[in-house]
Amino acid sequence: MRAISILRLSRQLAKCVLHHQMRLQVRNCNLAACSLQHNNANLHPIWKGPLDIPGGSRQSPIDIRVRDSVFHPNLAPISTQYDPNTCLHIWNNGYSFLVEYDDCTNKSVVSGGPLENPYRLKQFHFHWGANNDWGSEHTVDSKVFPAELHLVHWNCSRYRTFEEAIMEENGLAVIGIFIKLGRHHEKLQKLVDILPSVRYKESLTEFNYFDPSCLLPTCSDYWTYSGSLTTPPLTESVTWIMMKKPIEVDHSQLAVFRSLLYTAVGEEEKNMVDNFRPLQPLMNRTVHSSFEPALKMSNFKKADVQAG
Repeated sequence: MRAISILRLSRQLAKCVLHHQMRLQVRNCNLAACSLQHNNANLHPIWKGPLDIPGGSRQSPIDIRVRDSVFHPNLAPISTQYDPNTCLHIWNNGYSFLVEYDDCTNKSVVSGGPLENPYRLKQFHFHWGANNDWGSEHTVDSKVFPAELHLVHWNCSRYRTFEEAIMEENGLAVIGIFIKLGRHHEKLQKLVDILPSVRYKESLTEFNYFDPSCLLPTCSDYWTYSGSLTTPPLTESVTWIMMKKPIEVDHSQLAVFRSLLYTAVGEEEKNMVDNFRPLQPLMNRTVHSSFEPALKMSNFKKADVQAG
C-alpha cells in the first residue's frame, strides 16, 4: 500500500509541469562532438517548449566556475548516515529511474556542511546522455560528464512532508555526484542488475537493502550553492552540494541505463537518454567551496616563497 501511495504522490508532482514561460538556453559544451550533434533537437520533450519558472533567479543546473567559487573555511564535511533497510523500490517515472526510501523516520539522513539540521533521504536518481560525451546536468569549467547522480533529501525539521518541503525555502538538500567512464563499480552492479525489471515507464519493482553511501566519492570536498529542482515543478528550494571528485562506472553499466525506456508497454519504444536539463544562468549567486581551489593555493605558496 505504501508503494502505491508514493507512486500516486510522485505522479501528482509530475503534473506540476505547467504554465511556464522562460526561454531555455542551449546547453553549453566544450566538446566538438557535443556542439555538432547535441542541439535543441536532441533535448527531451520536456525542455523543448517555454516553461514558467517560479522566481526564476536561482535555477539549476549551472556551470561551476572553479576560479569564481569562494572558499568557505567554516563549511564542515558532509555527514551521511544511511540505513540500507529503508530502501523500498525502484520506479521508472518516464524520465529517469528513482530508488525510493522510507522517509518516515531519521534512519537515513544527511547533515553537516551548509545544512543547519538533518535532512531525510527520499530518493536517488541519475541523469545521463545518449553517449559518453555528455549526460551530466552540472558542469565544471564547461567540462561535461557522461552522467550525474542526485541524492534527494528533505528538511524534516521544518516541514511535515517531502511534498511540502519541495515547495518551500530550504526544503531540499541534493547531493550531486559526477560519474565518469572508468572502472567497474562493483557495488552499483546490484542496482544495474535489477534495472531490466523497470525497463518500461510506470514499472515498479521491490528493491531492498541498498546503502547509497557506497556511491559517494572517497574525497569529501564539495561545492555548494542555492538552486532549484532540475525537473518540474523547478521550485527554488534546493541547497545543492556538488561533490568535487567523480565516481567511476564502466561502459557496460551505463549501457544498461541507456536500455531503459521513456515509454510504457505497448507504446513505440524510445530509449531513456539525454534526460538532463540545459544549463541555467548563475545570475547573482555565489558558489562556495569546502576546499581551497588549487590555483589559489599555488599562487599563495608562490607569494609565500617570494616573501621569504
